[in-house]
Amino acid sequence: MEQRINYQEIAPKSLEGMYEIEKYVANSQLEDSLIQLVKLRASQINGCAYCIDMHTKDARQAGESEQRLYTLSVWKESPFYTDRERAALRWTEALTKISANDVSDELYESVRKHFAEAELTALTMAIIAINGWNRLAISFRNVPGSYKPELAK
Repeated sequence: MEQRINYQEIAPKSLEGMYEIEKYVANSQLEDSLIQLVKLRASQINGCAYCIDMHTKDARQAGESEQRLYTLSVWKESPFYTDRERAALRWTEALTKISANDVSDELYESVRKHFAEAELTALTMAIIAINGWNRLAISFRNVPGSYKPELAK
């Protein structure tokens, strides 16, 4: 596979808003491990190979266990996630598949039990951002395997 457009080189200004969202999320009260799980799960749903590669590497570097990474796609059947992580993953799936889902009051209330308003806002922004990044990477065919975590810091 070849990358179609290197949008980071061609239109760096177009990404400034995305980077601001990422900074906001990184500076929030959300745990980095939770953010990585959310980014990885949304990328799995969207089928973004580049982002799956990236966020698996980032999660490992942040200390995430192999077992939790392997079972993330079946998190509902896996005992390895906290109630807070499960709430975040439910929210991630609902927002990532929003055209097929109603983000119901019941879902909101169940997630809200685990997140303060500022945290839920940051979580939602993280989900919005990763869905945007997935669409860029899929559309322009970012090459999986090319991401190096040590270069991103």
